Amino acid sequence: METMAHADRLPVARLMGGIPPTALVLLGIVSVQVGAAFAKQLFTVAGAAGTVTLRLVVAAIVLVAIWRPSLRMDRRTLVVVASYGVVLGAMNLFFYAALERIPLGAAVTIEFLGPLAVAVAGSRRWLDGVWVLLAGAGVVLLTRVQGGLLWTGVLFALAAGACWAGYILLAAKLGSKTNDGKGLALAMVVGSLIALPFGISSAGTAMLDPVVLAAAAAVALMSSVIPYSLELEALRRMPPRVFGILMSMEPAVAALAGLVLLGEQLKPAQWVAVCCVVIASVGATRSARPDV
Repeated sequence: METMAHADRLPVARLMGGIPPTALVLLGIVSVQVGAAFAKQLFTVAGAAGTVTLRLVVAAIVLVAIWRPSLRMDRRTLVVVASYGVVLGAMNLFFYAALERIPLGAAVTIEFLGPLAVAVAGSRRWLDGVWVLLAGAGVVLLTRVQGGLLWTGVLFALAAGACWAGYILLAAKLGSKTNDGKGLALAMVVGSLIALPFGISSAGTAMLDPVVLAAAAAVALMSSVIPYSLELEALRRMPPRVFGILMSMEPAVAALAGLVLLGEQLKPAQWVAVCCVVIASVGATRSARPDV
């Protein structure tokens, strides 16, 4: 049965199957952060909500065209797909709202508290408490440095982090219930429908500008289609704990992308704050109980 399922996979799935899972995660991290940097440049034209709506809609169209999903799934799988889509849409809306107000590196660093919470959830070990305190100190340092950060941006980033925690848990379930990208394609449709009212009310007809559409298509590929597909494939082939360790590099990559592509300068103390969160995430994930 498993052999037949593998044989039915599309060429794109077979191609990803030949890439080591570690490389899949690293490629996904770089892709999503470079895509976020490009997306921020669209804010002046389409706004944050309009940009994220275009990103999700284009990504949904591309994924549906590639995977040609069907609704003929059992009820539990459909619930997971729908839940994943809702969380995905909300996570992106919150994150782009944060990105509109604070630097990319800061937004991702604060958002990363969500995955960290997943890593230490339910733990009673003192060492995990140390990682939580280190991450908390990093975020406090990030927001308290002279000049600080807009608190609205911080709150949106925290909300995105909560959604990211749900995304991680649901992505693992989705990966276990599907053996290709069909579930992801349907979830992206749900996510785009969640974002659509916000995008229309924010950007209106600006979303139909050909230049904006072309830029949004590039952002959709880099920030949604490529990284989400790579992450799902990686989660099928590696323990969530290892996945979490690799994802711990996300804040540092985001800060570098913001610096190189957007000219967003973080103060030395803020770079220390980013490092605190990265170290805390790596430590918490490494010390987590082995996956069963």
